[in-house]
Amino acid sequence: MDKTLILVVEDDLPVQNLITVTLKAEGYRYLTAQTGQAAVITAATHNPDIILLDLGLPDLDGVEVIRRVRSWSNVPIIVISARSEDPDKIDALDAGADDYLTKPFSVAELLARLRVTLRRLNTAAPDAAPSVFRNGALSIDYAAGCVSLDGEEIRLTPIEYKLLCLLSRNVGKVLTHKYITQNIWGDSLESSTASLRVFMATLRKKLTRSPDSPAYIQTHVGIGYRMVRVEENTE
Repeated sequence: MDKTLILVVEDDLPVQNLITVTLKAEGYRYLTAQTGQAAVITAATHNPDIILLDLGLPDLDGVEVIRRVRSWSNVPIIVISARSEDPDKIDALDAGADDYLTKPFSVAELLARLRVTLRRLNTAAPDAAPSVFRNGALSIDYAAGCVSLDGEEIRLTPIEYKLLCLLSRNVGKVLTHKYITQNIWGDSLESSTASLRVFMATLRKKLTRSPDSPAYIQTHVGIGYRMVRVEENTE
């Protein structure tokens, strides 16, 4: 039996039932909340491993729930919402959501998102972040400030290096344009967003040795970028 505890925040009872029945069948433990206030209180008192959060709650908007939880916790939050427009996704991700699933959703996709989140939790260091990050053939030595691909050092500009480190420290997570530009340039101006696209394009080229090279950085159009976890080549 999986010991993972999941908080399901959903005021639509049929949807809530679908999610909880699915979780129970897969061996997860779960708690439920139908309002934003109840969600914050339950998260604080029971310390769930993951939160599944609807945005359209009767008392608080889900984005506000994310902000309140993020003020004291880094618990992974997966948004499940009927809001499918980019601004809604960006607001939720900027507030601190880790993933965004649009209704109607398939049970298989929900379970896949949960597995990805759990893998990220299980591989995270319990105390301090490791000094060397490895993803497939990519290696980043944070202490030395060196990046290598297939054992060969890659020369990056200071901005490219900062971008790569930011993405690697959030591997698997979509980082919005606003989040990235604020962390790299200290603002979210249009000029910074334009610069981000240029730097990301050059960074991608340096991480691509051949047409068969894995894509380490994935673009989420209109939202931002994500570093993809690449499987190690064992051949």
